[in-house]
Amino acid sequence: MAIEELDAACALRWVEMKAITPWGDTYEGMAPSGREVEVERRYLWAHDPVGAIIIEVEVRDPAKRTGAEARAVISPPGVQTV
Repeated sequence: MAIEELDAACALRWVEMKAITPWGDTYEGMAPSGREVEVERRYLWAHDPVGAIIIEVEVRDPAKRTGAEARAVISPPGVQTV
């Protein structure tokens, strides 16, 4: 589920991501298994490469005290990463 939420977070256009960074929120969702989970999204400025945005997603099951995280680094248009 964390990967699916990360894919949705990364679907924003660059200008939309840039407009909300830094930002984060937490909301309640439903896991594919039917359990209630907490989903947290974070958009943060990266230091490497400069100007990139780090997108982090964490999905937590508070009842079981388990969770999963996914992360992506999105570079600005025209910036190549090695």
